[in-house]
Amino acid sequence: MIDHGLDLAVIGNGRTAALVDPCARLVWWCYPRFDGDPIFCRLLSGDQEKGFSDVVLDDMAEFHSEYVRNTAIVSTVLTDRHGAKVRITDFAPRFRQFERVFRPPQLYRIIEPIGGLPRITLRVRPTCEYGKPLPHRSLGSNHIRYSNDSTVIRLTADAPLSLIDSEAPFMLTRPLHLVFGPDEPFTGDLQKSCRDFVERTHDYWMDWVRRLSISYDWQEAIIRAAITLKLSNFDETGGVIAAHTTSIPEAPSSGRTWDYRYCWLRDAYFVVQALNRIGATRTMEEFISFTLSIASKPDQELRPLYSVVPTTSIEERTAPHLAGYRGDGPVRIGNAAVDQLQNDSYGSVILAAMPLFFDRRLPRPGDEGLFKLLESLGHRAAQKAFEPDAGIWEYRGRQRIHTHSAAMCWAGCQRLAAIAARLGLEPRAKYWNSIAEPIHAELLDRAWNQKRGAFTAAFGSDDLDASVLLLADLGVVEVDDPRFSSTVAAMERELVREKHVMRYASADDFGMPVTAFLICRFWLIDALWSLRRRDAARDLFNDALKHRNRYGLLSEDVDPQTGVLWGNFPQTYSMAGLILSAMRLSRSWEDRYWRG
Repeated sequence: MIDHGLDLAVIGNGRTAALVDPCARLVWWCYPRFDGDPIFCRLLSGDQEKGFSDVVLDDMAEFHSEYVRNTAIVSTVLTDRHGAKVRITDFAPRFRQFERVFRPPQLYRIIEPIGGLPRITLRVRPTCEYGKPLPHRSLGSNHIRYSNDSTVIRLTADAPLSLIDSEAPFMLTRPLHLVFGPDEPFTGDLQKSCRDFVERTHDYWMDWVRRLSISYDWQEAIIRAAITLKLSNFDETGGVIAAHTTSIPEAPSSGRTWDYRYCWLRDAYFVVQALNRIGATRTMEEFISFTLSIASKPDQELRPLYSVVPTTSIEERTAPHLAGYRGDGPVRIGNAAVDQLQNDSYGSVILAAMPLFFDRRLPRPGDEGLFKLLESLGHRAAQKAFEPDAGIWEYRGRQRIHTHSAAMCWAGCQRLAAIAARLGLEPRAKYWNSIAEPIHAELLDRAWNQKRGAFTAAFGSDDLDASVLLLADLGVVEVDDPRFSSTVAAMERELVREKHVMRYASADDFGMPVTAFLICRFWLIDALWSLRRRDAARDLFNDALKHRNRYGLLSEDVDPQTGVLWGNFPQTYSMAGLILSAMRLSRSWEDRYWRG
């Protein structure tokens, strides 16, 4: 079995989220929202035993951990060498109540003896200010309050508080219930509330999944990826973050440690596509609204990324009290890419808004007012199509005219023509076609490298780049254009490593890349499928599924030699890519049932 490295599950409720390891240790929890201060930071604390909560079973011999089917609830069973067993159920409550979705910034943990007489120790070691242990704690009748001058967390429990406080072992003879969250009294009966909340949360997710529209093949993988996308959606604003972590290196000792707990505008195109394909239209609409609210100020340049609350500063700094994942730092808070020029953002927002004009399922269709807003972005896209930028991979030390950025600018203008035609605005359709056509002609001419036999990363460059695999999907070239098939062949020849696909194979600001970017494999799979190389695409996809961790999740990167996952986790890009490829490759229900 592949050593996945990041063998973690994510639990959450659209307001808060945490990562759990296979032994039921809570190793990462940002509070009170996705980009908040990590109360549990063990994932990034190196050799220091701080920032976690766990259940230590004496003489533990085995563990088994999995998601409860079709939910965001994790069930873990620990077994000692005498056969005594403990089941730990972890979740964040999410369910409908009073015509609203109940989703407090809380984590719930139920600990039950299910065999023998297990002896356990409950350890709770919260942190604040990115790695400092919370210095003060006080015990009440049924809670422990952990605090400093600016942070307060309350653990409400029917477990023996003095034994938690002293980390003393005890025999588990009855179910225990723990709730982590704000410093507020827990109203009602704790045991009854926990039981009720887990059942209602279970029912919520089962109902959410049953409403998805998915294909016949790879359903389990699609469902898990869909739930993960939903867990990355911040309900209050509609933003979808790139990942729940910061600073998990793209590769060991690489210095490539970035904070991904934010919303990238370019992700909107891929995430909206994935959500639309599976029928998660409400989440899709919320994310479109989030991007459009950002883009609604025509006098402001678009930034590549925003916090889930867009006005929040995400200036980059380092966290001196965290050693990093496996001691590999630095740990960064915020992301300097916020100040980069990334011209693809304008096209990404326009493409993300397309369903509002073409998808009849949506209750609030796009109108002429929204079209005018998008036109302001289109003018920027046309202006910036051939201006140098940092590109999709966010180079920190150079700018070029990147093929993908130019392609997204063209796509934005071309889609505006299609939207105008849809709205019956023929003069505007003619106008935007007149803008798009010369951009298209120049893009094809300058991006094609005859010597390399491929569309390359940037105009005048010999470097190959996996992002050009999207050119056919965007409509820049036809699938049967020999230049596209030649480009795909060049990618297979030079960027594939052990079936994984590198973003690029030339040195960047941090040297030569050594890990592959998981979304790039899905782009290659889609390209092979469009070229009617169906068996090759399916083989590559089935192999990709083997690299998910035990919970069915993917990070950003993978070591081609070892199969170990690296990069921030779980990665929205990767999960969206999995959904799109699976839906494209799958047999239809009709093929399965009526044609064999």
